[in-house]
Amino acid sequence: MFLQNIFCERLRALRKQRNMSQATLGAAIGVSKVQISDIELGNRTTTIEKLVVLADILDVSLDYLVGRSDDPERR
Repeated sequence: MFLQNIFCERLRALRKQRNMSQATLGAAIGVSKVQISDIELGNRTTTIEKLVVLADILDVSLDYLVGRSDDPERR
């Protein structure tokens, strides 16, 4: 199950923990700063391909990022 509110919160928190701007994260996955902001606010979602890249960039499991697990460790 995809829990959008958890995903939005975790994406923002992880980005900030890594001192990344929305523009930097957006550039890394091929979207604009505005699109990252909209994703963090829950106004839009993204593709599975971009979710996988986000998890890789943020070095967490995809299940953690989308709220399916509370364990951020990638296995």
